[in-house]
Amino acid sequence: MTNIICRKLAAASFMLFASTLSYAQLPAKPEDNRFTRVVLQQKLEEPMQFQVMADGRVLYAERKGKLKIYTPGTSKMEVIADFAVSREYVSKTGERSEGEDGLQGVILDPNYSKNHWIYIFYSPKDVSVNRLSRFTWAGGKLNMATEKKMLDVVVQREECCHVGGGMLFDKDGNLYLSTGDNTFSRSSDGFTPIDERPGESPRDAQKSSGNTNDLRGKILRIHPEPDGSYTIPEGNLFPKGMEGTRPEIYTMGNRNPWRLSIDSKTGYLYWGEVGPDGSNSSELRGPMSYDEFNMATKAGNYGWPYFIGNNQAYRYYNFATKESGDWYDAKRPVNNSPNNTGLKVLPPAVGAMVWYPYVGSAEFPEVLSGGRSAVGGPIFRKADFPNVKGGFPAYYDGKWLVTDWVRGWILAITLDENGQYKSMERFLPNLTLRGPIDMKFGPDGSLYVLEYGNGYFKDNPEAQLIKIEYNGGNRKPVVQVAANKTAGGLPLKVQLSSAGTEDFDKDPLSYEWKITRNGKLISTRKEENPEINLLSAGVYKATLTVTDPSGAKNSKSVEIAAGNSIPDVKFNFTKGNSSFYFPGNTISYAVSVSDKEDGSLANKRILPSQVSVSINYLTEGYDMTVIAQNQSRFDASAQHATAKALMAKSDCAACHNIDTKSLGPSFRQIALKYKGSKTAEPALVKKVINGGAGVWGDAMMPAHSSMSTAQVSTIIKYIMSLSEKEQVAKNRPVTGTYTTNLQPGQTNKGTFIFRAAYRDKGASMAAPQLGEHVVVLRHPLMQVQQADGFRGINFNDDKSVATVSEKGAYIHLKNIDLTDLNAIELTGTDDAAPAVFEVRTGSPEGTVISTAATADGKKRRAVLSPQKGRSNVYIVFPEGSGKVSSLEVKI
Repeated sequence: MTNIICRKLAAASFMLFASTLSYAQLPAKPEDNRFTRVVLQQKLEEPMQFQVMADGRVLYAERKGKLKIYTPGTSKMEVIADFAVSREYVSKTGERSEGEDGLQGVILDPNYSKNHWIYIFYSPKDVSVNRLSRFTWAGGKLNMATEKKMLDVVVQREECCHVGGGMLFDKDGNLYLSTGDNTFSRSSDGFTPIDERPGESPRDAQKSSGNTNDLRGKILRIHPEPDGSYTIPEGNLFPKGMEGTRPEIYTMGNRNPWRLSIDSKTGYLYWGEVGPDGSNSSELRGPMSYDEFNMATKAGNYGWPYFIGNNQAYRYYNFATKESGDWYDAKRPVNNSPNNTGLKVLPPAVGAMVWYPYVGSAEFPEVLSGGRSAVGGPIFRKADFPNVKGGFPAYYDGKWLVTDWVRGWILAITLDENGQYKSMERFLPNLTLRGPIDMKFGPDGSLYVLEYGNGYFKDNPEAQLIKIEYNGGNRKPVVQVAANKTAGGLPLKVQLSSAGTEDFDKDPLSYEWKITRNGKLISTRKEENPEINLLSAGVYKATLTVTDPSGAKNSKSVEIAAGNSIPDVKFNFTKGNSSFYFPGNTISYAVSVSDKEDGSLANKRILPSQVSVSINYLTEGYDMTVIAQNQSRFDASAQHATAKALMAKSDCAACHNIDTKSLGPSFRQIALKYKGSKTAEPALVKKVINGGAGVWGDAMMPAHSSMSTAQVSTIIKYIMSLSEKEQVAKNRPVTGTYTTNLQPGQTNKGTFIFRAAYRDKGASMAAPQLGEHVVVLRHPLMQVQQADGFRGINFNDDKSVATVSEKGAYIHLKNIDLTDLNAIELTGTDDAAPAVFEVRTGSPEGTVISTAATADGKKRRAVLSPQKGRSNVYIVFPEGSGKVSSLEVKI
């Protein structure tokens, strides 16, 4: 007995040691900079699905019918087949609309190198089916005469949508095929589409997903045979010959299952599932909608259209009487639809592994919020690439990499030993994909991604094929170059800079600059930041090559145009303030221009007509940083930069274009519809935040509850502006006056932009150069958060109130013109406005230009002593207390 106890204790100690050792040896997460995004092919035409061949070529299908192949050695893209496909739906009234059907999928047989079989899933024009066919393809063009029609999924083509189209083989040679529910869901207010009224079967998913005798809304599993037929493998959901069922079904209760993946270690099946468009839950109908990431360890029913997410149940709903019935039971779902041709009592429902709505998810916060369209992706197993040097790192071994077509992220889901969800994290957080529609590992161990682009049913210019490579060894240096002058007259002295160059392996680096002109080497320098003196006119290229001790090198260049000076342009204010505008005030200005080669306005060698002078008023949607960062490219089209930036981060482009109809109306259509309406803007803001449907058809717009009212209002202002004709900018005189009057409909929170520019005549062997000066006048009343800097200031959640939290705290206004300013006024809260503050110039300890503060209710005013010129201004709180919401400069 003693020996047994000792052996058990020894075994326990060993297991503890082994567990500790195993934990200590867990691979560390690799640095993001070890991954490189490589663009293989751009400007694809509605790409849907791809497969990487053993030799590195990429075969992919485009929805409009083309089957293409990309060859990496030559970067050549060839069309190998063009299928005549059905892409539209025709309603009972004859109305035609674009649908998801077309060429959906392509996959090679596991023994392709021997049998040359290729499988295509497509929508033939002549019959209402989505067809799986096998072809023989030995390279070159696909011989259409070799088609073996294997399986037809019967569909209706009255109403869009949901086709599926995912395909893969398991280790036993079984072919999995995903199919959509072929149901128009947008007529159901975002809830379950179970419209049982006569003639409405296209809007009843019980005919498909909930029907055991129908192939739609399923993941099918078949075993292809050499003669082009197929057999049924063991373990599908229903045995062959069972009445009211189809034996091909592996999973049912799917809405639109997309990209399938099998874990090579466990054999479990994983996929992404696109959910409906409902933003809110209802006691009368059921839960809000979710997208899902699912897993099947065996055949099962995944709930749609009776359940969603983690088996959240819908209620029966009578579309004729608008009455709700009982909640569906996940343990015993019943399909009583007149459109059902299968079993009435269905298998118990299986809940999703991951489910997420439009708003942020409490269970899975990493998925973020906004529009959604779950795609899925591959499970990485290092053992699947035994002969690959490099490839993805061991840290991701056993993780499921998933993506979302709208949100554009990649998430790495960690699975436990049973293949179940354990945790998730962002993969390459700074990477944002544009419409990722298929993602898988290639034979080289790199992650390939097919990007459809943003927008339905069109050739998006951003559609492309990329791969993400991993470098686990010595990394090339990252090179940055700059020059203090990129153009100028002769002689031209230029300071070159390598600032920002680094080696992520922390190796010592050697630097070599090569200065060339017209491809001819002029000089070589070995310093990190050399100064060069250019004596002859021409365009020079300064190329920096940086090398680490292992010989890994990288290069970058900067071009310098010598022989022509950049014109010196100034927009001078001779009367008025050059930092703020005051409505109704008149400003006097005089533009000066001088150019070393051309002369100047003063000596009349440059004529006033050659100088561009413009003054524009831009609405509150303008992003001030655009001017600060892009002065040389500024024009009035940047007016709505904030709105465009907000829309780029949201899901707007997924359903809307500016000028053409997509899933939803074009923005210009919206603007024209509501032009002149005084109530349109607040109503549209509310609709964007809450979601809705009905004005432009049955298409449901999701809620955007994570966006603030101010953000949505900025977007709506931009959309409404599209109803106006673009104004041709008026060229103003080089000397004159301008009164900052606001036009009807303009708010008083916008910005005036004064711009003067002159492009010179160029010189021998030197291109013309543009000189430009932009002056920005902002409104004198601003929220505290709009100031340029702070110390000892804390903000509430929406940044509407600033709390002074320490003595000597300050608000900083950078490089302010003090001309004509006589006061600065702060607005505080009812009971906590700052008792006193000082206005100082130069620094927080600089000259005090206001020695007193006067109180008027919530307002505190500091009267300024007369000042001229520009200075950094600091509003200092010596007592360190108070709450402020806004500040205003006065004249």
